[in-house]
Amino acid sequence: MKHRHAVVTGGGSGIGAAVAARLLAQGARVTLMGRSEPRLRAQQAALGDVAVQVCDVADEAGVMAAFAAVGDVDILVNNAGQVETAPLGRTSLELWQRLLNVNLTGTFLCSRAVLPGMLARRQGRIVNVASTAALKGYAYVAAYCAAKHGVLGLTRALALEVAARGVTVNAVCPGYTETDIVAGAIDNIVAKTGRTAEQARAELAGVNPQGRLIQPDEVAATVAWLVGAAGVNGQAIAVDGGETM
Repeated sequence: MKHRHAVVTGGGSGIGAAVAARLLAQGARVTLMGRSEPRLRAQQAALGDVAVQVCDVADEAGVMAAFAAVGDVDILVNNAGQVETAPLGRTSLELWQRLLNVNLTGTFLCSRAVLPGMLARRQGRIVNVASTAALKGYAYVAAYCAAKHGVLGLTRALALEVAARGVTVNAVCPGYTETDIVAGAIDNIVAKTGRTAEQARAELAGVNPQGRLIQPDEVAATVAWLVGAAGVNGQAIAVDGGETM
């Protein structure tokens, strides 16, 4: 990984920040990418020697401009994501499309942007941070599940497309992880059910057979392993304590 350039989308917090820290520690040159410049700058201050590029991964022109600005990319971690809950009958087309745009189309656009350079150099790693929602269904998050299932399909199709050309494409599928998204889910459970925050947290942790939330560093370790694993391609690695066995 020494001197390889890694771009981590959604790098301003949570899993993205943990992945950036892990890759930086292993010698990569890291660029944090995301929509919120203040968040990115805060992580830049925390991590030290990283670059920052503001980008909405769902915007095609913005993605093209952002990757043109950052230069050659050896490692792409598609981590940017968003989730909102609603029964399918109350899922608006706007919500459906927004979650597909951020979670699925963003992964497609960023992967497409880095692929020509990777193929020309005959080396590259793309790791898509999907979710256990790519492997199973969850009630009230149909749009998110559909998008993440799409990410897994994209991962497998692209992996075959580039398998003989020095590039690997894999997915990491975390269960409920200690991030802002899960903090939001806890707040939502509290607001809608009257449970306490502790009860809501325990409910989410209980989905994991280990009885706990996954930590961002655990996902980052799996991403880093995939970056170094040349023979692993087209895989979906669950980091969920055994939830999806």
